[in-house]
Amino acid sequence: MGRKYFVARIIIASAIFLFILIALILRIYHVQITRHEELFDKAKDTYTTTVKREGKRGEIFDINGNLLVGNKPCVDIAADPSEIKDSSKCRELAEYFQKILGIDYDSIYRRLSIKLSESGKPIKYVIIKRSVDLEVAEKIRKEAKIKKYKCLVFENKTKRSYPKNKLLANILGFINVDGNKVVPEGGIEKVVNTNMTPTESVSVIERSRKGFRLQGEEDKMKAVQDGNNIYLTISEPVQMIVEDELEIIMKKFNPDAAYAVMVDPYTGNILAMAQRPSFDPNDRTNMDPKAWRNRITEDTFEPGSIMKSTIVAAALDMGIVTPDTRIDCENGHWLFCGKILGEAAGHGYGVIPVWEIIRKSSNIGTAKIGVMMGKYKEYETIRSFGFGQKTGIPLKPEALGVILKPDQWDGLTVSRYPIGQTFTVSPLQMTRAYCALANGGKLVELRLIDRHQNPATGEEIKMEIVSGSGSIFKNPQTHKRIVNMLKLVTQKGGTAEKAAVKGYDVAGKTGTAQKLIINENGKKVYSNSEYFSSFIGFVPADKPAFVLLVTLDNPRPVYYGGLVAAPAFSHIAKKALRFMNIPPQYEIPEEEEEDDL
Repeated sequence: MGRKYFVARIIIASAIFLFILIALILRIYHVQITRHEELFDKAKDTYTTTVKREGKRGEIFDINGNLLVGNKPCVDIAADPSEIKDSSKCRELAEYFQKILGIDYDSIYRRLSIKLSESGKPIKYVIIKRSVDLEVAEKIRKEAKIKKYKCLVFENKTKRSYPKNKLLANILGFINVDGNKVVPEGGIEKVVNTNMTPTESVSVIERSRKGFRLQGEEDKMKAVQDGNNIYLTISEPVQMIVEDELEIIMKKFNPDAAYAVMVDPYTGNILAMAQRPSFDPNDRTNMDPKAWRNRITEDTFEPGSIMKSTIVAAALDMGIVTPDTRIDCENGHWLFCGKILGEAAGHGYGVIPVWEIIRKSSNIGTAKIGVMMGKYKEYETIRSFGFGQKTGIPLKPEALGVILKPDQWDGLTVSRYPIGQTFTVSPLQMTRAYCALANGGKLVELRLIDRHQNPATGEEIKMEIVSGSGSIFKNPQTHKRIVNMLKLVTQKGGTAEKAAVKGYDVAGKTGTAQKLIINENGKKVYSNSEYFSSFIGFVPADKPAFVLLVTLDNPRPVYYGGLVAAPAFSHIAKKALRFMNIPPQYEIPEEEEEDDL
């Protein structure tokens, strides 16, 4: 009996052991196979962390290295909803962030209250607010410690900073952040986005039970590279001079808009480019989307009389006229193709030389020169000065204007193109054309980006300077002749005496172009009350430091280019010449120099 009892005990013990073993195997199977993914994810959350690293976005500078767009340290504030145990804490946090960050209470409360994702996994990360200033974030960090808000997460980041506010805003553009994605909105930010975008890396790092990274794990993190820096051709001090003057003329003449472009005629470097209205990219709450548009690249206009210089220069070059050729200006009324052409402000001129036609800006005299040239040569001239074509600037979109081919012209067109009517150009195209008048006939491509720089190595890639092959002019005397005529425009008796700069020869041309509008009958007509008013010129006339265009869209009540745009040209040019250390050509009497300051 003793032996049987002993055997029975062994059998029972073995059965129990076998049962436990089977249960253990089933448990292991359940853990390792059935719940493997679930438990692995939990362990992964506990003992590893995913670290995302990103380099800095490239910065933007002027040609001399003055910072125009940079990166400012900031903090993203987030929360782990799984750490919030009850709804009262959610309400407390929502009230706190509404007060300190101005965030909508309901929005925060709703985000903090949702604990599980649609797939049933715990939500461990929700953004409270991105790009919080360091001072504000530090205040919240300290208060969170006191209030025991253990659910909060503070992540050091950088945000885009525009330290000059409105300066160059329409040229630089700005960026928005959609989640973690950078979305450039126009301007340089968009054009060279790829070049300025840094690399990023994602690494999985092991950590201890207490959440600390294990020693040596930092070495596993992949290296990142900052985006390239961009240096513009813009000179910040000159840009400030231009923008300050635009502010003045906006207040003085109340135009719908105003803009100015300054270019080095030999290199095509854009030294300044500004418009009003504009915006402050740092102040998104008061930003008017209508002000985002870059009018200088995207808008076109009928240029009016500033076009006359190119047609007369070509006629001189072709030998159709000389500066002294006398033309009958019909005393202010010329009938051509059934239409009467008059002069601005009711002026009437008789038989006058070509140089006087430019000085007085005679519509009839210039139109007759165009008729003498003929439509095909006239069209070739317009194209040779770059109208209807891209200028070389990288900003997009770039308007090309509308210029019909000669076969599409009616009989009147040959007399209207020379005076800047019935076709459109962009401000950049007009500035580029005057660069050719200023530099002896070279049609340069406009440059806005001077160079790219690798911030890690300092290596720079210079953008090419491109000028057309040969000169627009075939006669070597043409350049000097047209420049001498344009000097007369800013001297006594010319239409732009107010564009003069004491001590320097200024060459240029006024333009007062009637705007094309839709009348009450739905027809396109030229307005008698709305104008594009311009002055474009270069100084010193015989060796220009720059070409400068100033245009006002619908100034009031005064609207003549010689009265509204010419003075602005003079003010800008005077200050820019001083900044550039270009000495006066003539001695300025001491009392006059003091009056000018």
